[in-house]
Amino acid sequence: MNATVQINAAEVPTTPGAPFAGGFYAGRFKIGDEVFALIVAPKASGTAPDAAWGEYGKRIDAASCNDGMANTLAMLEAGAAQAKWVRELNINGFDDWYIPSRDELETCYRNLKPTTTENYCYFRDGDNPSSVPVGYPYTDASPAQTACAAFQEGGEEAFDAVWHWSSTQSSADSAWLQDFVDGYQYGYRKTNECSARAVRRFKVSN
Repeated sequence: MNATVQINAAEVPTTPGAPFAGGFYAGRFKIGDEVFALIVAPKASGTAPDAAWGEYGKRIDAASCNDGMANTLAMLEAGAAQAKWVRELNINGFDDWYIPSRDELETCYRNLKPTTTENYCYFRDGDNPSSVPVGYPYTDASPAQTACAAFQEGGEEAFDAVWHWSSTQSSADSAWLQDFVDGYQYGYRKTNECSARAVRRFKVSN
């Protein structure tokens, strides 16, 4: 199964955290007019060691806010260690894993938030035009901690309560991060080392 395969919407889980398609269902998002289901890799095999995003001062073709696979391939071509790591993964028989884009990573936080901490609500943190439904800026209480026990802080599959890289470059010097404590989104210096969590996707048909 890969991103070109379509699965009928009736077969896709509706509950974030449900085991599905090699990992766990995280939500839906759009690239253009196409709807995709987003799958988060198992934590043990799908969490990257801390690494730099890439070379400081070098702009590459990885600016998409919703197409993490395209960004990851651009990172790989530029020699990024995390991109090499994720593209070599084979988890539960699937080898189409990638580093999520800014909007895909936000979908993971919104639907699988590990902590009970109030959300960071400066300006437009949480704004996500790619998610289905569209995501609006956070409030203190929304999103709340996920109802899925395995993804709650301390759970077997929970996102570590740390900064996670997205695959979306924000400038020649920085790329987008999301804090999985309170949701803060930030353009961070590419040479700093942070974690990442692999995802995969497939098209959803009605």
